[in-house]
Amino acid sequence: MSTVRRAVHVALLASVVVTAAVAGIGARAGDYLLGFTAPGAAGGSAYDGLAYASPGPHGVGVRRIGPSEAPVAMTVWYPAAGEPDEEPSARYSYALAVLDEAAPTAVATYAGSAAHDAPAASAGPYPLVLLSAGFAITPESYAWLAEHLASHGMVVVAPRHEETLDPSQLSEATIERPETIAEARRYITGGAAPVDLRRLVDADRVAVLGHSLGGYAALAAAGARPDPEAFRSGCADARLEDDPIVFLCDALEPRFDEIVAANRPEVAPVDAVVSLAGDAAMFGADGLSAITAPLLAIGGTADRDSPFEWSTRLAYDGAASAHKVEVALEGAGHLVFAGGCGSVRRVVLLVPLGLCDDPAWDRADAKAVVRHHVAAFLRAELAVDPSGVVATRAVLVRPADAPR
Repeated sequence: MSTVRRAVHVALLASVVVTAAVAGIGARAGDYLLGFTAPGAAGGSAYDGLAYASPGPHGVGVRRIGPSEAPVAMTVWYPAAGEPDEEPSARYSYALAVLDEAAPTAVATYAGSAAHDAPAASAGPYPLVLLSAGFAITPESYAWLAEHLASHGMVVVAPRHEETLDPSQLSEATIERPETIAEARRYITGGAAPVDLRRLVDADRVAVLGHSLGGYAALAAAGARPDPEAFRSGCADARLEDDPIVFLCDALEPRFDEIVAANRPEVAPVDAVVSLAGDAAMFGADGLSAITAPLLAIGGTADRDSPFEWSTRLAYDGAASAHKVEVALEGAGHLVFAGGCGSVRRVVLLVPLGLCDDPAWDRADAKAVVRHHVAAFLRAELAVDPSGVVATRAVLVRPADAPR
């Protein structure tokens, strides 16, 4: 989640709970509002034409690595030994670090298919995918996609970014995220990682993937460079038009010189980059032209947190990649990429915040489209399935186009 407005939404969420308690709606009003509904349906199960929306052939393991073991806490999804589980074994929280990054607040929970600490597959090595979550969103909020990629023969490493949903922290997060991604990469490919995970990873096949501010981190890890002139010029124009990108301008402009200084001139090369509604305005077209790795940019055309023209379209147009693909989800908002909403807090249903709903899409359908495109792209570019390369193009996907 990359917006100041989202912080306001969360404050509204908190105010509803406080109001319920103060007004004495009932002795257990707070418990009711913060309780979860019964799990909902899993969503569409058959997606004709979206061949890679279905799980791959591998069983999946998941392992949490704490800050005492590594420079940064992280969650790792990986191909596991044995057949895929028929029954879901993992359960994840879609959560935000509202007040304390160590104790995030769950918006919803959802079932997964990974087995905790399962033995790693004996085959491999497998490509590495570094996943950067949205601002103040926990890594496991993206388990729905990480598990999917692991089932298709990739090791997905998602570092925990130490930040809370406080607009004043947005600039600090922008400064720190590229190095956090680099630390996670060095750890998992170096000598410090557990040997069974280390042998699973092919350090010569690496992709970066991120949502929102995590998309910014992915673009930076792929070589994009902040451009102060382009950013400030774009912000000046945005203020004249009351463009929603102004929130980002207000948060970052006071420290933009620090953001530029912290951006490393040399980064380890990557083989592919995936940006899901990734903030790209900080780079401008010239800064994005430093990206030469294959690029997949996916965004919602109704996104007002990372507006499509400032994120997905800008990244697609600006990157110098010989192979790049843009996928536009017509009418989709910003958080269609985050979380699974199998069981949702009642207050989220009572006060729509865009956390588990979308203006145009059934979330299960949208996630199927995303799973398909991301898996197909990375399988091709990371040599899991070279025959699957998709031609360079821009794709518009309408809600009605997504099979149900």
